[in-house]
Amino acid sequence: MARAAPKTTSHREPTHGAGARWPRPGEARNPPQPPYAGELRDRLGEVVAGEVRFGGGDRALYAYDDSVYRQVPIGVVTPRDEADVEAALEVCRRFGAPVLARGCGTSVTGQTVNAAVVFDFTRHLDRVGEISPARRTARVQPGVICDRLRDAAAPYGLTFGPDPATHDHATLGGMIGNNSCGTHSLAAGKTVDNIEELEILTFDGTRMRVGATGDDELECVIAAGGRRGAIYAGLRHIRDTYADAIRRGLPDIPRRVSGYNLDALLPENGFHVARALVGSEGTLALVLGATCRLVRLPPRRALVVLGYPDIPSSGDDVPWLLRFGPIGLEFTSGHVVANLHAKGFRLGGEALLPPGRAWLLAEFGGETQGEADARAGRRAVAAHVAAGADAGLRGVQARLGPRRADEPAQADRPVPAGRAPA
Repeated sequence: MARAAPKTTSHREPTHGAGARWPRPGEARNPPQPPYAGELRDRLGEVVAGEVRFGGGDRALYAYDDSVYRQVPIGVVTPRDEADVEAALEVCRRFGAPVLARGCGTSVTGQTVNAAVVFDFTRHLDRVGEISPARRTARVQPGVICDRLRDAAAPYGLTFGPDPATHDHATLGGMIGNNSCGTHSLAAGKTVDNIEELEILTFDGTRMRVGATGDDELECVIAAGGRRGAIYAGLRHIRDTYADAIRRGLPDIPRRVSGYNLDALLPENGFHVARALVGSEGTLALVLGATCRLVRLPPRRALVVLGYPDIPSSGDDVPWLLRFGPIGLEFTSGHVVANLHAKGFRLGGEALLPPGRAWLLAEFGGETQGEADARAGRRAVAAHVAAGADAGLRGVQARLGPRRADEPAQADRPVPAGRAPA
């Protein structure tokens, strides 16, 4: 399996103890490279057709992602193709150098920074391959940006369901790494629910395509032996030994994205090795390619925005709202709006938000705008709001407006309600 570097404390943090201090002006803020870094760079340069970047500026660029963490890598490789990935990994393995796969660096908890050789797949491994409308699948390389896949699938009336707030620059490789969700996970599921196969490369150089595995196929793979057989035998051992604990210990909640998806190995889930790897953050293998499931979402949308006096009351109403069957449900608060104002952002449509300090945005879909409006339950919502029929709805105000299908509400960002009703 792929070797991940252990997390280390950022060099910019003061050391612990009585002598703790920040670096003085002029002092190096970057940790030293390992002693083998120069030779590692040279050997990589001999076998990689893409770029090998070990300079101080390159390392500094890749020391950050969308989180508050900073960890300076050993160096950066931007492989030109799958053969480059294999060749670079073989060199890193000889030196015992840890590796880290990286997309566009949209991770918010430091998953894409580490003291490792970073493999940046966004520069060259960014192609959308075959799209099969009949099977509703698409083949992609790990550096493909989510919106590029969605744009490629759109002419067939299909889309890739997971759409995180960073959908315009998050890569499929990164989404597979952290099991991304998004606004429409209610309708389309998480990334793990939308991956059919993965082409992977383990740290020891084993390359294989993995997916759902029937009982007969599993027995054949294990009987064939070799590294693939050993890996599958080990995964089967985990399943058989801990199946009951996995069923008891992994909560059945819509956005469970933490930890390894060991439940994908259970018999009722088809011993799906690809889905077991989703969310593993590159700690088990590098992803060279993926076969993604495409879905059809309704083309017309209606957005209901509910304003609440505080955050807890908005959370109380989520189960009630889910009874109406929204295809997307998001939250934002007055704190977010105030922070954006403090940073000088101009927010279009803010006046359309109903009064309140917290808002739920419930999106409904249909084949026509009338159908979307009906599913949004304009009259039902208005009646509940006016009568305060549910305890959580007292003091709630609502507005409803149409949305186009290409205007998804984005997680963690305030979204205009569209046109206010006449």
